Amino acid sequence: PSANQPFLDKYVKVIEENLGKEVLEDSYINNLSKDVPTLVAKRESYFKIAEFLKYNEQLGFDYLSELHGTDFETHMEVYVHLYSYKNSQTVALKVKIDRDEPVIESLVSLWAGADWPECEAYDLLGIRFTNHPNLHRIMLGEDWVGHPLRKDYEPYDVEV
Repeated sequence: PSANQPFLDKYVKVIEENLGKEVLEDSYINNLSKDVPTLVAKRESYFKIAEFLKYNEQLGFDYLSELHGTDFETHMEVYVHLYSYKNSQTVALKVKIDRDEPVIESLVSLWAGADWPECEAYDLLGIRFTNHPNLHRIMLGEDWVGHPLRKDYEPYDVEV
């Protein structure tokens, strides 16, 4: 068993006591990523859980260190890695979203550091973040067609 299992158990317990048992889809220790306690939010409770992780006194995840999207062909995922300076603990928050309409709430209002990573996920995967203050392409021009990290992306000019 992972040394981080008690942390995961604590996070799940506090979330379920305050937000209900129905907000999480899954929770596990990610053995492939330094045993990070990982929470999988239901799509409709993603922002509520993120907000709770930041503002709950027992958890206090005040720093967003990573946010990215992934195309799994059947669905997309947004992955957020958070850190609590007060508790010296980490947690990952994931949410699965529809691949055909990849839309999820922005976390910029909670962590300003989500601004550019959300723009990057929008630019390269087409994930739209509602309530983002300035969602735009940051690497490709606004007239670029498609999203190059999607599995079904076909380059316009394969020689470029």
